[in-house]
Amino acid sequence: MATMVRPPYPKARRLDLVEELFGHRIADPYRWLEELSSDETQQWLAAQDELLAAERAAWRGRERLRDRIAELLAAGMVSSPAWRRERQFFMRRTAEQDHAVLYTVDPDGTERALLDPIQIDPSGLTTLDAWQPSKEGDLLAYQMSEGGTEQSVLRVLDVATGQVVDGPIDRCRYSPIAWLPGGKAFYYVRRIEQVPEGEEQYHKRVWLHRVGTDPREDVLVFGEGQDPRSYYGVSVSMDGRWLLISASTGTAPRNDLWIADLSASTPEQPELRVVQQGVDAQTSGHVGRDGRLYLFTDRDARRNRLCVADPANPAYETWQDLIPQDDEAVLDDFAILDGPELARPVLLAGWTRHTISELSVHDLATGERLGQVELPGLGSLGGISERPEGGHEAWFGYTDNTTPTTVYRYDARTGEVSVWARPPGSVDTPRVHTRQVTYTSKDGTPVRMLIIAPGDGSEVPARPRPTVLYGYGGFGLPLTPAYSASILAWVEAGGVYAIANIRGGGEEGEDWHRAGMLANKQNTFDDFHAAAEYLIAHGWTTPAQLGISGGSNGGLLVGAALTQRPDLFRAVVCSAPLLDMVRYEKFGLGATWNVEYGTAEDPEQLGWLLGYSPYHHVREGVTYPAVLFTVFDSDTRVDPLHARKMCAALQHVAADTPAKGPILLRRESDVGHGARAISRSVELSADTAAFLAHELGLEL
Repeated sequence: MATMVRPPYPKARRLDLVEELFGHRIADPYRWLEELSSDETQQWLAAQDELLAAERAAWRGRERLRDRIAELLAAGMVSSPAWRRERQFFMRRTAEQDHAVLYTVDPDGTERALLDPIQIDPSGLTTLDAWQPSKEGDLLAYQMSEGGTEQSVLRVLDVATGQVVDGPIDRCRYSPIAWLPGGKAFYYVRRIEQVPEGEEQYHKRVWLHRVGTDPREDVLVFGEGQDPRSYYGVSVSMDGRWLLISASTGTAPRNDLWIADLSASTPEQPELRVVQQGVDAQTSGHVGRDGRLYLFTDRDARRNRLCVADPANPAYETWQDLIPQDDEAVLDDFAILDGPELARPVLLAGWTRHTISELSVHDLATGERLGQVELPGLGSLGGISERPEGGHEAWFGYTDNTTPTTVYRYDARTGEVSVWARPPGSVDTPRVHTRQVTYTSKDGTPVRMLIIAPGDGSEVPARPRPTVLYGYGGFGLPLTPAYSASILAWVEAGGVYAIANIRGGGEEGEDWHRAGMLANKQNTFDDFHAAAEYLIAHGWTTPAQLGISGGSNGGLLVGAALTQRPDLFRAVVCSAPLLDMVRYEKFGLGATWNVEYGTAEDPEQLGWLLGYSPYHHVREGVTYPAVLFTVFDSDTRVDPLHARKMCAALQHVAADTPAKGPILLRRESDVGHGARAISRSVELSADTAAFLAHELGLEL
């Protein structure tokens, strides 16, 4: 167990800065740390780097952990295929590769590497963010960014030759691509060129681009007059007739949806008809090969349902349930199998029941449930895909806590499920046991949690062990079982790993999400505290052996936990966190998240934010857990300033009231919030696991 010797923290100037907002006096002593480029900030960061290096030298077993994590990642990865006629596209990474490679398989069966990020940039700093083949499969639109910025640049290549035939088109972050038949044009999303200072992340529009033309000639199709924070979705039916455009304000759990008949109007000026507008619900549309408009929605169905309508008359009163809402399971995905070789067309529906995936088969015409597809275990499905032109096959990924994602094929003619593709490498996974438990939160709400422990589950538990509790609880995103090299390495070494499915996530549908957002955000933290109390009360661990971990919104979660219940935890890993909830909207993508958290510009909502904002709840005289902040200098979503300010605040308190362990800041350059080279991920995982092992007493 780590000692309580106080490390020599770098000096950080404290400002006597207090602002008054709606009657609240709000101190911000470390605002100067918001300026990354200042000499003072750079000197402070250099001193933090030295402190981290000195502490890391004492983390025994770090190299063994790193090697074991790398071994467990040696399985590599493979994705489900995307079909275009007789050509397929898929991603694969071998143990030796730092990034996955995009491959194509020609109609004659020849496999070729199409896009290799390392071949394009041997430094490993360039990532493939997205790709979309044309409807015929002869062209491919793809987006890449450098240094973790996620500021994607769009290009088009000829699949047969591998040559770039269009682009670059910049300002395409998070852009969907909707090809028109023939491959001569596509719709996409791009930020306008001239925007007010500080709003460089916003002001997106939907454009029509004709391949080979100057992007400055692209036609503005949609987005003028919309909220500057709007995100757009765009798709075109396989036959090219129907255009669908969606718009949501930031990450709001609601969107507007329009449809246009391109046979009755031009691609440049589509006559958009409202499917849904001004409604507090999320709805997406897809026009099938049978001509019906399929509407996947949580409107009047917070666990989701699948409806059908006439695309020429999509008014809500005409929607008909095809797959109605389930009383317990959340509908996640669907695929249509309607090839002529089938006696009757069917629909596959993917569900999540308390985080565990299910797959059912339905009659396509009526939605009648015909049966269930047996999955390999208690795990998670990836996206279900089918042939866009129709057929009898579907493909899906499957993973669980000990199984790297494997791709399966379903044959609707026979109901047979078979392995389509395994990860290219083999790994020797440790023997672990996963159990799902239900505990009670502060207000009486039942919450579920996965506990992954060594052995076969016969010991429940044998003794308290060093334990890591992980959570997210935001934006309606569920935490479902998945293969994790770092979790397996931790449990193999003798620890326990727990994943709490707290409110704010999507594990139980949209109501579960909304029970942990805006004014209800404290429910998320209460659920997390109750998970820790359960683990302690049931003998899995003790406060001296319990660490917590979370990133992004999960970084906010653990930041709130360490300030609200410092007695429960010994150590914290807080990655790419939001921590100053008064000023978060001013940086990164913060303004798109006020629909999730609230805005400091509203008196009532400021009260919510101040009620839990971790940076504003660091108190003198409190003994805090050991903390490792991990941040990424190129992060364009969550600015690292949050961690810098919180680190300085905690180190200041620890000068007089030593924490249970060190307060440390780990930073990386040339990486961001999302995708990164595998080697960088291994080093980060090794540091966080070694820090937790050192603080919690896990013998490596």
